[in-house]
Amino acid sequence: MSEASFDFDVIVIGAGYGGFDAAKHAADDGLKVAIVESGEMGGTCVNRGCVPSKALLAASGRVRELADAEHLSGFGIHAAPVRFERQKIADHANQLVATIRSNLTKTLQRAGVTILRGHGRLEGSQRIGLREKSGVDRLLTARDVILATGSDPFVPPGIETDGRTVFTSDEAVNLEWLPRWIAIIGSGYIGLEFADVYTALGCEVTMIEALDRVMPTFDPDITKMAARHLIEGRDIDARAGVLASKVIPGCPVRIELAEMKSRELVDSLEVDAVLVATGRVPSSKGLNLESVGVETNRGFVPIDDSMRVLVNGKPLPHLWAVGDVTGKLMLAHTAAAQGTLAVDNIQGHSRTIDYRSIPAATFTHPEISSVGLSEADAKDLAAKDGFELGSVRSYFKANSKALAELESDGLMKLLFRKDNGEVLGAHIYGLHAADLIQEVANAVARRQSVAQLATEVHTHPTLSEVVEVAYKQAAKQLAKAVVASASAS
Repeated sequence: MSEASFDFDVIVIGAGYGGFDAAKHAADDGLKVAIVESGEMGGTCVNRGCVPSKALLAASGRVRELADAEHLSGFGIHAAPVRFERQKIADHANQLVATIRSNLTKTLQRAGVTILRGHGRLEGSQRIGLREKSGVDRLLTARDVILATGSDPFVPPGIETDGRTVFTSDEAVNLEWLPRWIAIIGSGYIGLEFADVYTALGCEVTMIEALDRVMPTFDPDITKMAARHLIEGRDIDARAGVLASKVIPGCPVRIELAEMKSRELVDSLEVDAVLVATGRVPSSKGLNLESVGVETNRGFVPIDDSMRVLVNGKPLPHLWAVGDVTGKLMLAHTAAAQGTLAVDNIQGHSRTIDYRSIPAATFTHPEISSVGLSEADAKDLAAKDGFELGSVRSYFKANSKALAELESDGLMKLLFRKDNGEVLGAHIYGLHAADLIQEVANAVARRQSVAQLATEVHTHPTLSEVVEVAYKQAAKQLAKAVVASASAS
């Protein structure tokens, strides 16, 4: 097929952040672009994920702050009993979603992107079948196709949802009601954020985690400190090592709990509602990937570091995939970076992505963030490459700004190489941890040494000095290690 005979240069299937950034970048570079979306523009993040949940966290966080009489008394402030309107908090989230969705759509239209509403699927190489919402089927062609269909909440076997008493984060962001007692299944970032919202608004929470400790995906030292504040310090009954083997919707909702290893029934609960926060699965079933010979891995589309889709380990011409459907790092900003990178590679610019330097954050009060390697992975790398791993801790209780805010509960752990000082990763719990992590992410991206970073001047008094202290501690360890190595040789 000649270049001129294609309907579009690029067709993107999915208008979440990955698809949006890919389409806009391609259009800005002069390519003829179409984007296909079967649901709401903006995908999961804008409509059912990061955007509305952050609006709920912002509002509920204010309630928590105003209701914390002990904290306020430390400033000499005495507030009246706090009142809030659930519907107006929900409306705040809904209005934010509508605004961002509208802005995103207008941005694509201004860039010249053709927006096609309906279900898109592959019909062989460089061919897209579009079923419009009216039911009309169309066949479109494109020189290159980008898959950006995202993910959906995972509901484990044995759990029945009704969207009202048993629901996922998709429904939870609507905040249609406040159950007196809610069970949250899963203690990852989704479970933690909603536990933050619900407890601030007066709900009793039971957190159920199948693995042997709550917050299993976080750094153990960060978890130890964070759990004291975010779980033990709130009206949360956390249970680890138990599986919600059966959940039946109703009034009340019935939950059967089994011991994770033996699968023997150990308890049963009756609660007002259940939030299922057990992770996400790729949305790839309707893509007709078999038409081009692509086999998924548990639904994830295999790609290389250039975003090319793989068949038997080899890149397939003209087919690319970005975002959650690839299963690399299921974060909106990762999807956006992948989308831009895919378009650059379509245009012949050889680029790859550095997943190690992409930060992640959990927007609880206080926040948790991380970038780079976990301590376990850093130890494995040290053993493999033959270097000594360095680790330092910097505490918020020594930071003037945190003390001024009466928010000194916090910790930063920095991981680095003791042979050359390269920053390998960081894990932070504390006030504005989601903002602080970016500085370390930049250092990881540039493979910088703590020796250089320790000389950089930070504003006083700011929370950024938590990072500065960590860099300086690490630089001292590095200097001692270098002297010791020189003496030994």
